[in-house]
Amino acid sequence: MTPVILLAAEQKSADVTDWAARVGWVVGLGLFVALVYWLMREGWKWRGTLQGDLPELPASPEAPGEARLTMSGRYHGSTTAGQWLDRIVARGLGTRSRAELTLTDAGLDVVRPGADDFFVPTAALRGARLDKGIAGKVLTEGGLLVVTWAHGDKLIDSGFRSDHAAEHREWVDILNDMIEKTETEGAR
Repeated sequence: MTPVILLAAEQKSADVTDWAARVGWVVGLGLFVALVYWLMREGWKWRGTLQGDLPELPASPEAPGEARLTMSGRYHGSTTAGQWLDRIVARGLGTRSRAELTLTDAGLDVVRPGADDFFVPTAALRGARLDKGIAGKVLTEGGLLVVTWAHGDKLIDSGFRSDHAAEHREWVDILNDMIEKTETEGAR
């Protein structure tokens, strides 16, 4: 045999495994992941406790009127107005979900399967704009419809993304027109 073949035949791998050490590492890593998850959950609950002064969300009126606009899409969360990373979790506003939006003369109705629905009366609407991010969700420029509204003594930004992003501009225009008319009528 040639010397190369002899060298290859003589080399052997080391005995592979110390199973007790491997199992220990896997269990330790699993416990670490569980601890991090638990701490994140406790932080979420603590944030909700700190925001406990937020009043109950208004329910939809029984006869809101004819729909001016409707939209299907996603609700990405709410933040303190102007603070796109200050997520509001109280009253279920931090729960991302599918959403069906309906705009009527009475206000904005947000129906969320699997989460609490809420209603924003026209008098509480403060503005609408296109933006690129809210509370941990960042999209392309103008990919998010952000509606600013007053609730209690707090201004809130709520972010929505339509299944058809081309609808966003129409929503911004009509919402801002409604708000302007409401303010004009209120000033008289």
